[in-house]
Amino acid sequence: MRHVQRPQVPPQPPQGGRGQGYDQGYPQSYTDARGTGYDSGYNSGQVYGGHQAGGHGGGNGTVPPQYDPRGAGGGRPPGPPVDWRKRIKVGSIVALVVIVGWSAGTYAWASSRMRNEVDLSKVVERPEEGDCTTYLIVGSDSREGMSAEDKKKLHTGSAEGKRTDSMMILAACSSGNTMVSLPRDSWVTIPSFVGSESGKKYGERGGSKLNAAYAMDGPELLVRTVEYNTGLRIDHYAEIGFAGFANIVDALGGVELNIEKGFKDKKSGADFQAGTQTLNGEQALAFVRTRYAFAQSDLQRTKNQQKFLSALANQAATPGTILNPFALYPTLGAGLDTLIVDKDMSLYDLGKMFFAMKGISGGDGKSMNMPLSGAGAPQNSLRWDMPKVKQLVKEIQNDEPVTVTADR
Repeated sequence: MRHVQRPQVPPQPPQGGRGQGYDQGYPQSYTDARGTGYDSGYNSGQVYGGHQAGGHGGGNGTVPPQYDPRGAGGGRPPGPPVDWRKRIKVGSIVALVVIVGWSAGTYAWASSRMRNEVDLSKVVERPEEGDCTTYLIVGSDSREGMSAEDKKKLHTGSAEGKRTDSMMILAACSSGNTMVSLPRDSWVTIPSFVGSESGKKYGERGGSKLNAAYAMDGPELLVRTVEYNTGLRIDHYAEIGFAGFANIVDALGGVELNIEKGFKDKKSGADFQAGTQTLNGEQALAFVRTRYAFAQSDLQRTKNQQKFLSALANQAATPGTILNPFALYPTLGAGLDTLIVDKDMSLYDLGKMFFAMKGISGGDGKSMNMPLSGAGAPQNSLRWDMPKVKQLVKEIQNDEPVTVTADR
């Protein structure tokens, strides 16, 4: 038998740490005399028996990165690249669904709390509809829901029933919004009507103060009286009492207002210094109710009411209130509990009314008193300047910029 002599190969020095003993002193390959090659299987860097570098692997203990299940950094193997476009798209859809759901829930909740109690279909002999949306906004002296402590704190007294404390027409027009205050002492004609509760027919009253209409038969007769004396159709009615007004202001955290001249009034509880200040609910109610501190009591009060309502709307109709549930829900809850509107008025219509008021405070429109004549009237009442009133009504009906001005 032919003897095959293996060539002498110098031993390989250790190149790794622990677990590299399988390489020491062994050739990587050899060739017999017939030229037949043989691979020992212990090539450098080859994994033997599933062991990794630093374990019982072979070669120099180095594992090619593509075979390292932990990845180059010792972590998980790299996956497919993150599709940020898809993530942003999915996130946007989820956010949209949440916003829509929250908005729908809020709208349904608020709509269910609206007091749609005034039936304008009972108003007869109405003027034709105009191009603008008109609101009759009424502040009543209703003490509904007020405790004895509340009445004392807000200086409201304890009179039974309710009367109109302020009245104004808001015309929301594409040509500009207009707010017209109707002094409660305006000398008007109360047209014939049928009592809403008694069913009894009452004849026309040729000379009365405007606030008598509400006292006689409530909101429907007030709307009929305003329409009869102006010729302007009222599309929506909104009324709020003392408590609701004060609660809305407090829910907003107060309303900032610039008071040009300080005044005091014991009856309303007013005590104001001149300057910009934040009024709470109690102070706000005193501000809009004060009349005895002024020479032209009713006229100055209507100006103060317009000024404050515009400031209130300007603060309420902001993203900081509308998009913040911690501000929106208390504000809506405070107002809707005592806000009385007509049967056709939706929450959307109410929102449009507030934004129209906000537009006036922002300079998009004008505020004024009903034009008055200089002639005296009985019982310290105020006569309207009818030629100017007719022009004002015509401009609102035709959605034209209001050019009429009031001297007082």
